[in-house]
Amino acid sequence: MSDDQIGAKPVIVDVGGGKPPIDAEEKARRWALEDARRIFTGPIEFLKSAPGLEFLPDPKVPEIAFAGRSNVGKSSLLNALTGRQGLARTSNTPGRTQELNFFEVGDPLSFRLVDMPGYGYAEAPKDIVRRWQNLVFDYLRGRAVLKRVLLLIDARHGIKPVDGDIMDLLDKAAVSYQVVLTKGDKIKPTELAATLAKVEEIARKHPAAFPSLLATSSEKGTGILELQAAVVAAALS
Repeated sequence: MSDDQIGAKPVIVDVGGGKPPIDAEEKARRWALEDARRIFTGPIEFLKSAPGLEFLPDPKVPEIAFAGRSNVGKSSLLNALTGRQGLARTSNTPGRTQELNFFEVGDPLSFRLVDMPGYGYAEAPKDIVRRWQNLVFDYLRGRAVLKRVLLLIDARHGIKPVDGDIMDLLDKAAVSYQVVLTKGDKIKPTELAATLAKVEEIARKHPAAFPSLLATSSEKGTGILELQAAVVAAALS
């Protein structure tokens, strides 16, 4: 690197039309958001539900999995992410989803989304809880095409002990994961900022945790574009 390159400022891109210029980093960010938006407006189809590892689809494309407590709003977030209200089934009964649900993105197929069974719902029968846990844990440990887990945390409550247990498991399994706050519209912006800071501090202590967090709202659409870009980057990088 030459002396005149050291400390050089980012390249400024003139977008014309009298608009203020943007730097190259911001332009790349906008391109990533638009590329992700385009992918998620393309074909997305439900593939299958897998009640056991023997029913998993062939591991031929990258997979991004969604994990979270049973009432964290996982199905609503998947519907918002894909722009398809009926893609993932929502229910007023937490813990209803008991299988790994696979969705295929793109034609030709680019990657899959995996809706994992919710965890930590105390009223579910113990044998069902045990079966859910075994299925999820075995999938996390043994799926070579799993690129990242998005760990959903309710912004109103932050990380609960059961969430910490899952984070420890992901660390031990060396599975990369990123924390995503849900229901960010249900609390005040100051409270959301405080929760983000606290969760980020906890995540930094976990070696498998991705360094940046996302805050989302399925109802308001907040953070959905950024989540789409994060999914695409993790799946296709």
